[in-house]
Amino acid sequence: MILRGVPSPVAGRIPADPVEAPVPPARLSPAPTVHPSAEVRDSAIGAWTEIGPGWSLLEMTLGDYSYAAGTDGVIHYATVGKFCSLASHVAINPGDHPMGRVSQHHFTYRRRQFDLGSDDPVLFERRRRAACCIGHDVWIGHGALVMAGVTVGTGAVVGAGAVVTRDVAPYSIVAGVPARPVRDRFPLPVAERLLASRWWDWPHEVLRERMDDLLDIERFLARYGRRGAG
Repeated sequence: MILRGVPSPVAGRIPADPVEAPVPPARLSPAPTVHPSAEVRDSAIGAWTEIGPGWSLLEMTLGDYSYAAGTDGVIHYATVGKFCSLASHVAINPGDHPMGRVSQHHFTYRRRQFDLGSDDPVLFERRRRAACCIGHDVWIGHGALVMAGVTVGTGAVVGAGAVVTRDVAPYSIVAGVPARPVRDRFPLPVAERLLASRWWDWPHEVLRERMDDLLDIERFLARYGRRGAG
């Protein structure tokens, strides 16, 4: 589903009463679940997806089953694959400023906002060319930043609060400022077999049928861990 409009903002947010029972997760559907306070512009949103309150999505693609959890994250000029888990306050391709100009302030490129002429198309096109690419089944922890032009490989984990300035290999775990490799989720031969299986492309009913296999890495690899086995 392609969303081009900007939903109306909510009047405000009321803090949850700490004595109340937690609200159960929304039951998702093939239609995207988008909180009314989220801002989604010129973006393609897949099936079985959820976008939480206060998120800002601009000129991006969100694959099937992926979700933007919690509140107040940013995904601009990016492609996010399927089954990705994005925690609260994550920022993917956050805005930067033209430091080489006399002034790096908004008024030099968001000129219409200040009644100073037309917006600067060069700067925004530069941001589009530096799009981020997030693979499938990627987990990005609370408050992490993925900077412009970075690719995060399928199956990778980005630790909470990390600032990712370089590409992240598939099935690796990175953390820190700047983010550095911590360890791999699986040995390379296992990661290669998972990549070859392309399980994230399985239809919904196949996911249901093979759920037990998805919980057991050894059984999964024995059945599907070779190219074309799915």
